[in-house]
Amino acid sequence: MYELTMLDAALKDGTAHRRCTFELFGRRLPATRRFGVVAGTGRILEALERFEFDAEQIDWLRDQGILSEEAAQFLASWRFTGDIWGYAEGECYFPGSPLLTVEGTFADCTLLETLLLSILNHDCAVASAASRMTIAAHGRPCMDMGARRAHERAAVSAARAAIIGGFQGTSDLEAAKRYGIRCIGTAAHAFTLLHDSERDAFDSQVAKLGAGTTLLVDTYDIRQGVINAVEAARAAGGELGAVRLDSGDLVAEAFKVRGQLDAMGATTTKITVTSDLDEYAIAALGAAPVDSYGVGTKLVTGSGVPTAALVYKVVQREDSNGQIVSVAKKAESKSTVGGRKVAGRVMGEDGYATEELLLVGMSFEEGQALLAERGARPLQVQLVRGGKIDAEAWGPEALSRAQEHHLRARNELPYQAWRLSEGEVAIPTRYEQVD
Repeated sequence: MYELTMLDAALKDGTAHRRCTFELFGRRLPATRRFGVVAGTGRILEALERFEFDAEQIDWLRDQGILSEEAAQFLASWRFTGDIWGYAEGECYFPGSPLLTVEGTFADCTLLETLLLSILNHDCAVASAASRMTIAAHGRPCMDMGARRAHERAAVSAARAAIIGGFQGTSDLEAAKRYGIRCIGTAAHAFTLLHDSERDAFDSQVAKLGAGTTLLVDTYDIRQGVINAVEAARAAGGELGAVRLDSGDLVAEAFKVRGQLDAMGATTTKITVTSDLDEYAIAALGAAPVDSYGVGTKLVTGSGVPTAALVYKVVQREDSNGQIVSVAKKAESKSTVGGRKVAGRVMGEDGYATEELLLVGMSFEEGQALLAERGARPLQVQLVRGGKIDAEAWGPEALSRAQEHHLRARNELPYQAWRLSEGEVAIPTRYEQVD
């Protein structure tokens, strides 16, 4: 609501059309995060494509006394016409990193605040958790199974963010359909309990999905479940694809099941585990003969960090003389750094990142040359120019590019970035004021 009350007041006093620059960033990272992961940019651009106020909404705002007639008329024809720069989706970020830089009139910039923050705060939190989980998995595939543990719309967004963090598939069909993600899923305990025997259930699933399916073997007795699973697949003329463990001491059970499968000659049958996993549980399973992980609750809730705690602040604006001036908050513990930031990542001689460099008070074009002089990799790309959105940033290939970008960016970070324990951020952020 305060976006609209500010807009209305600014239209009345003549400041609504002053040129402004807003930046979206985090003041700090949670103690358990050595880096953050940018996710949600594609969803923002997709939403911005259709972001407008329709007649019914404007009538309601007018009826509620929220908008004056002048503001109502302004919103009726408003479309975002400014520019947006941002970190590439999948990029790693640190305290102060300007994930998005929005430039336009005050009216343009302020109307985007909730849209930008609500998407990035959720998606960055999930992608950051997913990245830690895939680090802990050491190359073993992680799959999203969190649709039943989140708001129905958030679950779709979480599935997308998880892919950016390195996950390989999702059980959420809407996410699979919308974003082209590999969909995964077989059967629950209810399917086994439906049948007169476990073997009957397994025979039915194999008949439907083939011998290469994954059978859930811990409804009753795991050892007998493995026997029934392997025999059901062989009766259908094939070797069982995988067994799933969803309860008990997963480390111990994985070793027992691997030994049992090998003794039965089912050496190609894999083991996947589920059961309320997070990055720490996944790390604990590192020495166990596990082939993949299904992660639900902890993934879609950010594994203890449900929001990225990002903020959106004005850093420069046009004054009454038409000059652009830097502005900043001075409030204790919530201060900001005024002036537009051009961001780069400085690389050391060993090829790993050493700092996040933010050049303050210059244009993006000028900043690129200076970043090159400092040996820094530029981090920002233009996403919107004069209201026109770069379609490639949210098109069909954007998600796979984001995952690839993240893995490259994560591999640039020094060793301490990969630690799961609490500690300092992987690299420091340094501001350099440019005269």
